[in-house]
Amino acid sequence: MAKKDTSGLMSSAGIMRYFEAEESAIKIDPLFVIAGAVAFGALIWGLNVYFSMA
Repeated sequence: MAKKDTSGLMSSAGIMRYFEAEESAIKIDPLFVIAGAVAFGALIWGLNVYFSMA
């Protein structure tokens, strides 16, 4: 009896699911993330300075 080789199908199914999930993901520009982190840090620093003077 011949053996059935299904390893190719199983491995490609995982890759296809990964790429399908990648297409539906939200894409955010890295510059936006860095700018948001810097703005949030500046806000926290500014609030710290403001409330330490009181």
